[in-house]
Amino acid sequence: MRNNYQKIIEKCGFVDVPVETGIDFKAEILRLKKEKNAVILGHYYITPELQDISDFLGDSLALAQHAEKIIADIILFVGVHFMAETAKILNPGKKVIVPDMKAGCSLADSTPGADFERFIRLHPGHIVISYINCSAEVKALSDVIVTSSNAKKIVESFPKDQKIIFAPDKNLGNYLNSVTGRSMVLWDGACMVHEKYSLEKIIDLKNEHPDAEIIAHPECERPVLMVADYIGSTTALLNYTTTNKSHKYIVATESGILHQMQLKNPDKIFLPAPSIDSTCGCNDCSFMKLNSIKKLYLALKYEEPEIILSKELLLKARNPILRMLELS
Repeated sequence: MRNNYQKIIEKCGFVDVPVETGIDFKAEILRLKKEKNAVILGHYYITPELQDISDFLGDSLALAQHAEKIIADIILFVGVHFMAETAKILNPGKKVIVPDMKAGCSLADSTPGADFERFIRLHPGHIVISYINCSAEVKALSDVIVTSSNAKKIVESFPKDQKIIFAPDKNLGNYLNSVTGRSMVLWDGACMVHEKYSLEKIIDLKNEHPDAEIIAHPECERPVLMVADYIGSTTALLNYTTTNKSHKYIVATESGILHQMQLKNPDKIFLPAPSIDSTCGCNDCSFMKLNSIKKLYLALKYEEPEIILSKELLLKARNPILRMLELS
């Protein structure tokens, strides 16, 4: 049955996978989860419907920390491919499945493992710090992994004269250089979501809402960060809107987080920062939005698609992640 399911996906896509008429996806997911001893991990950037059905919701750091402690037999990771790989690296003996294997990441894709290995060789004497938004191959080439939540702390844990390569996000790397006084060598990669914000449109929106604070993720380009009232990781942005006294925010990160911001702050107003080519006034990650309730149900039913990594790669990629968790 699973082979037939995989063949249908490869030939026709998820739309043509047969599903029972009138099925209650949420009820079936809950049933299958209990039956198969599965746990659902979700990222803040997935749709509200999928956020609400996740057992644990978080940013990259929180999900990695939680993944290390999971006791379930099956991990269904609702996010993007590199996140599911991280869960598999931390749980090599467990089955890790995803709703859609095509849910990748533009930032991770910007750093092919072979190219990055050659880049490292061009900079002898440098340690390699890689942002978690990268492939298992790049993690295996790194000395330590970081997230936007802990990157500053981990960079500053090394002596100031230590030569460092930072990959793959040049915008996060530039931001870290500015706040730590370092001059890390940066790989030329970027997130297509955070790189597309329009400074002009953000300023126009600020003029329309002068009482709004601009909050931004450090993956944004420097001009956007320069006008931000607060810069932080996804979780830091969420926490800031909860503890800060302002009642209105222009949010420069993937719009999925607005659901949690609104849930935690029902009396506050959240405005998605517009992108250059935005027609809806928001900026979504098309990869995150490939996940759907139907695909989540099918993944649990057939236990496919599954994340498969070689034993050698699992071992090499594991230590840099564990080092991050220790430093965090």
